[in-house]
Amino acid sequence: MNEDSIDACLGRIRAAWGAGDAHAYGQEFTEDAAYVIFLGDPLSGRDELERNHVPVFARWQKGTRMRVEPIVTRRLGEDVSVGLTVGGIGKGDGSPFDKLQTYTFVLQEGRWRCSAFQNTRMSRGSKRTYNARSGAFLARLFSKLFYRSAMPADPAKGSSHDAR
Repeated sequence: MNEDSIDACLGRIRAAWGAGDAHAYGQEFTEDAAYVIFLGDPLSGRDELERNHVPVFARWQKGTRMRVEPIVTRRLGEDVSVGLTVGGIGKGDGSPFDKLQTYTFVLQEGRWRCSAFQNTRMSRGSKRTYNARSGAFLARLFSKLFYRSAMPADPAKGSSHDAR
């Protein structure tokens, strides 16, 4: 059986955003998802998330595309992973990264869905770091260097797992 991946889930989230499809977007989240938009407002559950995104896609973000790239994903158990991403929204494919996002993913019936999401505006320094040259390459390089140095040397004490 081919197991779904975090990258595939993020791809479905990107595709639903690009299509302006609030229903498809909501389907990538659990029924009881906790979701905090970058302005600090919380949404609770898939239904509220979907209802909230109907006017978002119809007005404020109409015709935009989402850019999201994983910095690091870590498997916390058989069916739970956490991910830190950089993201941005804009009219073109090359929209700059201007948000840092934390996702908690759960595996339900062979499919990864987001159970909790926090979206935060980037500082100027983070924008410079993640938008320099190839943002995705630098983000992954930074995360590998940083998380390797932060991880315990003894594997028995814990380690980082890539859930992709």
